[in-house]
Amino acid sequence: MDLPSYNIADLAPPDIRAYLEEKDIIMIPIGAVEQHGPHLPLSTDAVQAEEITARAGKLAKVLYTPCVWMGYSPQHMYGPGEGTGTITIRSQVLLEVYRDIARSLIYHGFNKLVFVNNQGSTVKIIDPLLRRIRYETGAFVVMSKLYGERYMGVIEGIMENPPEETPGWHSSELETSQMLAHDPALVRMDRAVDQRAKHPDWFPEAFVKRDGNPDVEFQGYQYFVFATDHEDFTPSGVIGNPFRATAEKGEATYTRFAEHLAAALAEFEKVDVKVHTREWPDHA
Repeated sequence: MDLPSYNIADLAPPDIRAYLEEKDIIMIPIGAVEQHGPHLPLSTDAVQAEEITARAGKLAKVLYTPCVWMGYSPQHMYGPGEGTGTITIRSQVLLEVYRDIARSLIYHGFNKLVFVNNQGSTVKIIDPLLRRIRYETGAFVVMSKLYGERYMGVIEGIMENPPEETPGWHSSELETSQMLAHDPALVRMDRAVDQRAKHPDWFPEAFVKRDGNPDVEFQGYQYFVFATDHEDFTPSGVIGNPFRATAEKGEATYTRFAEHLAAALAEFEKVDVKVHTREWPDHA
C-alpha cells in the first residue's frame, strides 16, 4: 500500500491497522553515537542505518521504526575528560531496549522484525536477543549488517581505496562517502587524516593488528581475539584513507545496499509465521 511515509512514527493508528491487513513485517534501524575521527559527526552509524532503511522501505513499501541511535560503543570512549562525545549503552541494558521495541511491535500485530544494523559492535552482542525474541514469541526475527569493513560484498567496484587503505573501515572512504551523500555540511574534510591501525603498545610484538576487527594476526593466522579500545590502535579514530570519498560513491552504495535489503524483504514477506505469544503482560 502507498503511504505518505513508511516511518511508523509519521503515521497514525488507522494507517498501522491498514498496513497490517496487507503486511506483517517491519524494520528497526539501529546505529550508534560514537566518535568517527575529526572529520565525521558522531551520528555517522545512525545516519547510515536510517538512510539504508528509509530507502529500502520506500522500495519495498515496508514500514520501519525511528532509528535506535544509541549503541554498544565502549571501545570508542577514549580517556576520561577527552571529550570524544561517544555515548555507549551497557550491552545488557541495550539488549533490553531492543527487546522492548520488538515486543511492542509484536504486541501490535507484527510477525516479522528486521533489525537493520550499521554498527559493528552490535553484532558481538545481539545473538542472545534474536534467539530470545524468537523463542518467547515465535516471531521471525533477523538482523542485516549492511556495511563494508573487510567485506565489500554488494558494493564491490565502487570504492577506489586498495585493501591496505581499508576502504570500508572506520571513517575511511565508505563512511565518508555516505556522509557526504547524506549532508556534506556535516563532513569536515579540512580536518580529515589518512591513518592505519598501529600496533597497540600493550600487545606482544609478534601479534599484528591491521584494522578494527577483534581478530589479531599471529604467525600469519588470526586465531586470537583481544578486547582492544580504539585509542589503542588509532589516536585519531580513523582507520584508512578518507580522501577518495565522494558523495557520488556514497549515493551509489546507499542504492545498492537499499536494493539488496528490499530484495531480502520481498523474500521475508513470503515466509508464513505463526506468533504463539503476542501478549506482553510485563510491559510496564
